[in-house]
Amino acid sequence: MGPHPFRLISSAEEIPALAERLARASVIGVDTETTGLDPFQSRLRLLQLAVPEEVIIIDCFHLTREDLQPLAAILSAPRPIKVAHNAKFDGKFLLYHLGMNLDGIFDTYLASLLLSAGSESDRHGLEPVVARYLNRSLDKQEQRSDWSGTLSAAQLAYAATDGAILLPLYDVMWEWLDKADLLVVAGIEFDCIAPVIRLELNGVHLDVERWRGMLDVMRTELVGVESELQVALSGAARQFNLFGDPEPINLDSPSQVRDALAHLGIEIEDTREWRLQRLAPDHPIVGTLLRHRHLSRNLSTFGDNILEMLNPLTGRLHPEYRQIGTPTGRMTSSSPSLQQIPHSEQYRSCFSAPAGYQLIVADYSQIEMRILADFSRDEALLGAFDRGADLHRQTAADMFGLSLDQVTQRQREYAKGLNYGLIYGMGAEGLASRLESSVAEATSLIERYFAAYPRVARWLEEAAQRAVDDGKARTSSGRLWIFRLDPLDPQQQAALRRVGKNAPVQGTASDIFKRAIRLLDEALVGMDARIVNAIHDELVVEVAAPIAAEVEQLVARTMIDGAREFLTRVPVEVDVVIADAWLKGK
Repeated sequence: MGPHPFRLISSAEEIPALAERLARASVIGVDTETTGLDPFQSRLRLLQLAVPEEVIIIDCFHLTREDLQPLAAILSAPRPIKVAHNAKFDGKFLLYHLGMNLDGIFDTYLASLLLSAGSESDRHGLEPVVARYLNRSLDKQEQRSDWSGTLSAAQLAYAATDGAILLPLYDVMWEWLDKADLLVVAGIEFDCIAPVIRLELNGVHLDVERWRGMLDVMRTELVGVESELQVALSGAARQFNLFGDPEPINLDSPSQVRDALAHLGIEIEDTREWRLQRLAPDHPIVGTLLRHRHLSRNLSTFGDNILEMLNPLTGRLHPEYRQIGTPTGRMTSSSPSLQQIPHSEQYRSCFSAPAGYQLIVADYSQIEMRILADFSRDEALLGAFDRGADLHRQTAADMFGLSLDQVTQRQREYAKGLNYGLIYGMGAEGLASRLESSVAEATSLIERYFAAYPRVARWLEEAAQRAVDDGKARTSSGRLWIFRLDPLDPQQQAALRRVGKNAPVQGTASDIFKRAIRLLDEALVGMDARIVNAIHDELVVEVAAPIAAEVEQLVARTMIDGAREFLTRVPVEVDVVIADAWLKGK
């Protein structure tokens, strides 16, 4: 496509008139050009604001934050609609460098993800999205040019084109979302952008010395475990060097480990973790081998590399959140991946509150089971939640025809495995493996479960069959996952049925979580408190210690309000504590 008309602004005198003009618009395109990707260490060079007639390009190197202040109210207001591609990136630079909140957003990047409905083949950069929805080509050659010096005509034309293309893209993608019944879920996603911008800029505090101390302890233990394994396994392997000493084995080599175990009389088909776990209770050396793997993996994944991710200016970790990280809408994070940090106190105590602050750690109590109860309208399951009962103990009592005080710990574990496993489409073999029981016993347990909760059984079967018949699933908000599987292939059909059961439940949990993030972000305005972590169904708020108790109640109340939009029958509970670190105990 050819160059688009643009006007370059580099003087403060033109800003008030521009603000008045933009305030009368219904939709404006918003784009930025920056000197790098990190708002803390890079500069905001250009701000492009597109209206149908032209693109206004503001050179931020020549204007101060105060000069641009007349634009702040427009960018943060619900109207005009601000169309951006990956608005989180632009919003972080606008907030950090200009103090401007970007809101009232239509994000063509998130819209593309929603319309792709779980497709792994679609790409979602601006160039492929323009090609897919407008059938136009977009030249991105200038994207990686130097934006810190004198700007060329080609750079300005590139910036104008990127801003201008957002307006026709909005028109087309809005229609596509409407036809696909995705406008409601798109609204949920777009409302969540502003809070996630602040979440990423807030970052999370890490106790560096505690983290280093933890790594030192782990390295010392790993050396001892390796030594113990070498003595036991290399000697058993009967391989000796020229001096008659046992030849060390490569503990990362499955074949060498398998052979060494065989010499000890431990025959194993392969050294996959689940096989080793089954042998560990009878063979202590296998437990030691698993401990070695655990230590090695954690030191590699959660070791010094986490320290390298600390921002040199803030001293904090600033993970990158992917708002639609899975087809069910779950958020994920990277650099670092907070959802993969082990749950043990050893790790999570390192994610602490700075001096003068505390953390409020809040998560939904059994939210997926509550969604299942709400969807299925199963009277027994709803009754358990209405009474505030121990769900797993109540389930066991219903399954085995016992009173609550007669339920054994083993029976409660059976019920817990079923409560969570069946949502994920787990069958008898999976349950048997999880509970270390026979397949026949697992089959009997599932039959008992469905007899106790007949409407749950019916809902799960209907959801599974819909996935096979329709090849897709939706959440209550309309979030769509189209399954690219062959229903005639027995294995793929089984996968379809599993995902068909889980997708509406997990996807609705994602909708609830994102609504809660938006509501909580708004509720915290003006308080010395901020969201610093968001994982699956858990939010962590860093708060000034004197107001921690007040904010604790606010967090619980707001998260419950976020769920009420989606769940009309089942009561919702939030487990919330005030702590000095990312821990569930006070």
